[in-house]
Amino acid sequence: MATPSAVIARPVNSQPQEQIMIQLEGVEKVYRTERIETVALTNINLAVRAGEFISIMGPSGSGKSTLLNVIGLLDVPSGGKVAINNRPITSYSDRNLALVRNEEIGFIFQTFHLINDLSVVDNVEIPLLYRKGISGAERRKMALQALDRVGLHARVHHFPNQLSGGQQQRVAIARAIVGNPRILLADEPTGNLDSQMGDEIMDVLKHLSEQEKTTVVMVTHDPRQADKTERIVRLFDGRQVN
Repeated sequence: MATPSAVIARPVNSQPQEQIMIQLEGVEKVYRTERIETVALTNINLAVRAGEFISIMGPSGSGKSTLLNVIGLLDVPSGGKVAINNRPITSYSDRNLALVRNEEIGFIFQTFHLINDLSVVDNVEIPLLYRKGISGAERRKMALQALDRVGLHARVHHFPNQLSGGQQQRVAIARAIVGNPRILLADEPTGNLDSQMGDEIMDVLKHLSEQEKTTVVMVTHDPRQADKTERIVRLFDGRQVN
């Protein structure tokens, strides 16, 4: 497995280190049915700098995944304001939200969501299929570069079932960063891995944050991994407690 020093970096973004990439002000999220109202988030205020690596912790049902979905524009808040890269997106149309997600945000999940019938490089190319104006040759070049960045240049023609769990998660990270997003959202990225493989994935995420100035927001139940991030945001019953 590649060490962080072997990870090939993309050019560092030219944006200032202190630029705020994610800004939430008074964010609320309420789920309503005919009989039940469930408050998932209450008055969330959060600012995350460019290149910052933060973790979100809290017990089950505390609102961690809801918060990540709001940041990732997968869920619309019931109240408050959300800005991504200084763009207030609260009133964006579904089409414009989809464009921001595709261009600015990469997603990593606990389960790898790889397609077993496709090679590693073909899996990584998938997000680029939804971008206009990128040729097949350019998609392949970008996918190979992303795999280089996570230390998997020797596995590009393998299939997911030929890889270890840690390697499969690296493929998932390469797929998330292939379009050079400024923000990377990770939902329990080490949850299905043993401690050694989990540490390797954390090294990759830290490299992306520290060397490439990618903003990383990670949901985790693991305090050992959370302690490796720059800041921990704690939730309880949908509220910030720190």
